[in-house]
Amino acid sequence: MDSYVTLGNREMTLESLESVARKGVGADLSAAAETKIKRARTLVEQWVREGRSIYGVTTGFGALSDVSISKKDTERLQTNILMSHAAGVGTPFDPEIVRAMMVLKLNDFSLGHSGIRPKTARNLCHLLNSGVVPVVPDKGSVGASGDLVPLAHMALVLIGKGEALVRNKRVSGLDALKGCSLVPLCLGSGEGLALVNGTQAMTAVGCLALVDAVNLLKHADIAACMSLEVLMGSRTEFDPRIHQVRPHKGQIRTADNMLRITADSEIISSHRDCSRVQDAYTLRCSPQVHGAVKDCLDNGRKVLEVEINSATGNPLIFPDQGDFLLGGNFHGEPVAFALDFMGIAVAEVANISERRIERLVNPKLSGLPAFLVKDNGLNSGFMIAQYTAASLVSENKVLSHPASVDSIPTSANKEDHVSMGTIAARKARQIVENAENVIAIELMSAAQGLDLFTNLKPGKGARAAYDVIRKHVAYLEEDRILATDIGVVRNLIRDGSILAAVEAAIGALA
Repeated sequence: MDSYVTLGNREMTLESLESVARKGVGADLSAAAETKIKRARTLVEQWVREGRSIYGVTTGFGALSDVSISKKDTERLQTNILMSHAAGVGTPFDPEIVRAMMVLKLNDFSLGHSGIRPKTARNLCHLLNSGVVPVVPDKGSVGASGDLVPLAHMALVLIGKGEALVRNKRVSGLDALKGCSLVPLCLGSGEGLALVNGTQAMTAVGCLALVDAVNLLKHADIAACMSLEVLMGSRTEFDPRIHQVRPHKGQIRTADNMLRITADSEIISSHRDCSRVQDAYTLRCSPQVHGAVKDCLDNGRKVLEVEINSATGNPLIFPDQGDFLLGGNFHGEPVAFALDFMGIAVAEVANISERRIERLVNPKLSGLPAFLVKDNGLNSGFMIAQYTAASLVSENKVLSHPASVDSIPTSANKEDHVSMGTIAARKARQIVENAENVIAIELMSAAQGLDLFTNLKPGKGARAAYDVIRKHVAYLEEDRILATDIGVVRNLIRDGSILAAVEAAIGALA
């Protein structure tokens, strides 16, 4: 690989995590990380020789923690934990999520508290850098004792079991190892537990969803401005004086974004003296709504960036004190709360966007041809695109029920309170994906409205967005399959094409 993220020298960021997960960047362990890993491992091996009782190393797991395991069975115990815990069901996680899980697990190891062998960490790193992606079912974690089930599936490949994707082909774990010149590991004392204990699955899903949500919010500002132009809204509501007397950071940043996106708008200037007193809330209050969501995402980022640089296993080894401690850092409650809140917030972005779409397609509210198409009746135009947006918004409302308020005891009531954090993460990711499609529909609808509405030019930022959309999606003269267009605009959101054009015209959006 051409570039690497070095683990163990500095804190990982969401940007470096995304580069490994999505952009093919590799990872390596710094010399300092290798030293810390080795120091902890040396202690574990000493304690095993001394016959000390250590949870998961010389004892069973969970409710079986009181069962002592003989020295001769300690290696078998570690293999058994991977196989027994690999009980996942559902659709496999996308490769980008599994790559994020792998590098997060490596970053945890780099802190030197896991007791894993350096060789085991290096083999996991080699799998990642070789493009081997373990097949990991997305369902089965309750989010305490860590993400036991998905992490077990991820780790199976290290011992030549399970399955993996190699160059998009599904192969056995053993064949995946052979393809990158590795042999199956014989796990040492405590290593199976170290591999499966932690919050890396929920955190991987949540981090990538957060990155996408931050990107989406900038496009939501762009879409709202385009809709405002078509609906003959006012820029007055973006005046900084309004937001300085209620100084929520997200609100202030959003109002500034929208003021610049609509700068030099001929459309808005043309109706400055019209009789309308105030715009509808979906236009007038967009800085307050979008801004509140951004503040929520800022909080989520703080939580997740702490989590991705934390040791979340059990037991934790402390080489400086020559000691180990049993605790609960694997409990996903901080992540679960952050991602439940993020899901609720992003659902509101889709909610307000869908209401703007309704205003665009409804001739009684827009003054435009019904459903944004000429010869309506013969053509349905954007009628059903609004249905799709409504469906996605309704689904998001169901998905917004917090997973973290639920708990079902596991392991014979030893693990009697769990976070359901991985469910919160999967829900948040689905909400973001749904919201991307809603914003795509609003962008399409607003671009169509601009074509129908006037020959006057919109603001500089709105114009730049319109130009990108029209480069890839033609004006709707008569009915065609809109699903294709929605997909194209959604991809323009994801790849940053629209945002890049707008920022080139007016500067960076917050």
